[in-house]
Amino acid sequence: MNTEQRSNIITKLADVINDDRVNLLKEVLEHRTRYLTVVLDDIYRPQNASAIIRTSECLGIQTLHSIQERNEHKINTDVVKGALKWIELDCYSGSSGRTDCIEKLKQQDYKIVAMTLSDGCMPLEELPVDEKLALCFGCEETGLSHYIENNADYKVQIPISGFTQSYNVSVSAGIALYYLGNKIKQIRQDWQLTKDEKEKLLIDWLSKSTRTGEVLLTKYQNES
Repeated sequence: MNTEQRSNIITKLADVINDDRVNLLKEVLEHRTRYLTVVLDDIYRPQNASAIIRTSECLGIQTLHSIQERNEHKINTDVVKGALKWIELDCYSGSSGRTDCIEKLKQQDYKIVAMTLSDGCMPLEELPVDEKLALCFGCEETGLSHYIENNADYKVQIPISGFTQSYNVSVSAGIALYYLGNKIKQIRQDWQLTKDEKEKLLIDWLSKSTRTGEVLLTKYQNES
């Protein structure tokens, strides 16, 4: 589908949705990014994984990755609050899931960032943002897998000033994403989605904004 075809479909879908909703979708789209992404490495508590998804969506992260080698990813609908509808969650299962995920991210030119308490970590504020970043958060009990730590480009931790030795994983994700997201926007000019990415995503969001959207989208695609 070329730009003209996408533009026609956007116009047709927008015609059946109220203007305020269309304007909101376009406004949110301007804050979306794939420059920063998140990897959930075998997180097993649904409230934590769901909280990270919700926070990521609130902060404009468009794509997340869920490794489910031992723990199947379950959504807590009370926590996620519908955020999953607006983001893309790529899931990786089985014995090769972890390697598949990391290799895919490296092929997409992401730097792998292990969020860990291991020795030799740099503080969050020292992490460079001159390249795309994939922040990896590990299982609540055992932390990140050795594979991810061993294949990470950076090992990072959020400094702690209290007696407690670690943050809750969802809190850690929220702090890191908020800090890095703002830093990226201040330093980088290429953090937003491309024009093509915005058009494709807007079509998806428009179709999700009306009960007949899926049917209409199929119709308009066949006509284009």
